[in-house]
Amino acid sequence: MADLFSSAVIEAGLDAAATEMFEVLRKTAMSPIIYEVLDVGTGITDSAGSLISSGAGIPSFIGVLDKSVKAILLEYGREIQEGDIFVTNDPNHGGVTHLNDVVVAEPVFLKGECIAWAASIAHWGDIGGRTPGSMAADTTEIVAEGLRIPIVRLFNKGIANSSIFDIIRTNSRLPDFVIGDLWAQVSAGRRASRIVSELCAHHGNEEFNLAISNARTGSERRARAGLSRLPNGVFTIEEPQDDGAIWTATIEITNDEFIVDLRGAPTESNGPHNTSRDGAVIACQMFFKALTDPERLANAGSFSPLKVLTSPGTIFHAGPTAAHAYYFETRLKLFDMLWHCLAKQMPERLPAGHFGTIFGTVIAGRHPDNGRRYTMVEPQMGGWGATCNRDGQSAMFSTSHGDTFNCPVEIAEARYGFEVVEKSLADRDSAHDKYHCGGAGVRIKYRMRGNAVLSAGYSHAVQGVWSIEPATTSGINRLSVSRDVGTEESHRMVSGVCLREGDVVEIETSAGGAAPKNSNV
Repeated sequence: MADLFSSAVIEAGLDAAATEMFEVLRKTAMSPIIYEVLDVGTGITDSAGSLISSGAGIPSFIGVLDKSVKAILLEYGREIQEGDIFVTNDPNHGGVTHLNDVVVAEPVFLKGECIAWAASIAHWGDIGGRTPGSMAADTTEIVAEGLRIPIVRLFNKGIANSSIFDIIRTNSRLPDFVIGDLWAQVSAGRRASRIVSELCAHHGNEEFNLAISNARTGSERRARAGLSRLPNGVFTIEEPQDDGAIWTATIEITNDEFIVDLRGAPTESNGPHNTSRDGAVIACQMFFKALTDPERLANAGSFSPLKVLTSPGTIFHAGPTAAHAYYFETRLKLFDMLWHCLAKQMPERLPAGHFGTIFGTVIAGRHPDNGRRYTMVEPQMGGWGATCNRDGQSAMFSTSHGDTFNCPVEIAEARYGFEVVEKSLADRDSAHDKYHCGGAGVRIKYRMRGNAVLSAGYSHAVQGVWSIEPATTSGINRLSVSRDVGTEESHRMVSGVCLREGDVVEIETSAGGAAPKNSNV
């Protein structure tokens, strides 16, 4: 029987390793999207690639790491050696998201045996492709979105593969930044690897593995306890999307399983709005964790009762050439649709819909003061939904974003060279005697001081944010460009928009959905 005290110490040590990995990455990265916004994820897996512990950052990124490590093991197997470090960004090879998000993974060895993996994922500001920032809204194949890195050895037995560094550097418009961010991920993995190996050496392999097993057993126990508090049954939802498509999903809850059936999804998109099956699974994992055990960090045991069904060739299980640049909108809308499905069954427990988008905004150009190239990659904040007991929260990031922050105005103006004219709360619904109101969105204005290029993509531009019935209030998200010559234009999914000095980009995100007050449920 395992020593419970030692197991608790080891579990805490593994959590600390993932957290220190996150801190090293945050403090050494070159790009504001990493060190300010924290568009990253860190985690530790066991030797087989199953998640043990995770650091801060974006929850959906944590779900990438175990799948990436398992893909590495499938590709290289017994050829993996001490001192190796692997890199990939391909959704078809464990990368799971889009090409801007790069995974770096390092096996942890002790006495010649692989005992764990330290892995991180971070958004790089530019990975090549047809538009600055590598997030074109009009691509139809992944090859147009930037440099695809299959699973390759970045380090071989401790020796850097300079050719890989050269390929990455040559294919980015921000070579110094991406190489700096890459080294930050390498350093973070090395830090975590050292902590994990010392922890295992101190307690021994047997106690180390028993602690991992105990942690998973505890997580599974909590997940099943949470599952038992959900209503049993089969629940189906249909939701119209901004492009006119109808999405459907069915959730079946039994005493033992939580089954999400996505096999009725539309055929994969001809544009960059697809996600891999692994990406759909991650959205379902986040949803299940939020419902059953939201207070504790995740590991492989957290998802034992979850089963996800998909059909190949659909937007939730896209093929190998499908474009993925705006995968995050598809994944977030899936999460939000599943939430809507169960909110109808548990209106007293789940809040109404939030503004429902990442609202990825990319502005790229040259700094007007020093001529240096920059790429601003900025998710936006918006309103969260009300509950039956209170109004919604204002100016929050999407439900996929976790421990992330907005870039301070001072940093944005210094690094990018444009003026942040306004960053304020947008209008929200007035007080209502029957409904709690959703939280307020935000209004942001950027005035250009030089030429630049804009790319952006967001949801709920046509279909409003959902409320809990009988409340019907809803809002939409907006982006417009006011030209210095006095004209104005609106955009939703766009890339390559030329901006000139004096042009103003205005973003307004929606309030969250409303919910009836307790007496009206």
